[in-house]
Amino acid sequence: MKKVFKLQDLDCAVCAAKMEDSIAKIEGVNSVSVSFMAQRMSIDADEERFEEVMDEVVKRCRRVEPDCRIIR
Repeated sequence: MKKVFKLQDLDCAVCAAKMEDSIAKIEGVNSVSVSFMAQRMSIDADEERFEEVMDEVVKRCRRVEPDCRIIR
């Protein structure tokens, strides 16, 4: 299942790259792209575990950029 989310308060391209690297390591994630310029995240993950994966995505994003919010 592939979904695109809007990001709010993502402050720098380096943080976007760190988020992307961290999210890519989550079990069940097939691909991820975090765009600082577009303030968007595209994620493709196993459909049956999507909510579980997204809970972990939120945690990892907050570690990198505490002010960034993923608009679901």
